[in-house]
Amino acid sequence: MKNVVIVLIMLAIVAAIIRYLVRAKKRSETCIGCPYANQCGDKCGGDQRV
Repeated sequence: MKNVVIVLIMLAIVAAIIRYLVRAKKRSETCIGCPYANQCGDKCGGDQRV
């Protein structure tokens, strides 16, 4: 029974990650992990100056 609970929790986490990625792509974010993705456009990289 413990294994079933662990698998369900893992599936819920993976589903949440996939949902976040799909929603981010619908918002046209080019760099999903970047907090400034909407500001920098297509030039997401390590050369950000804030």
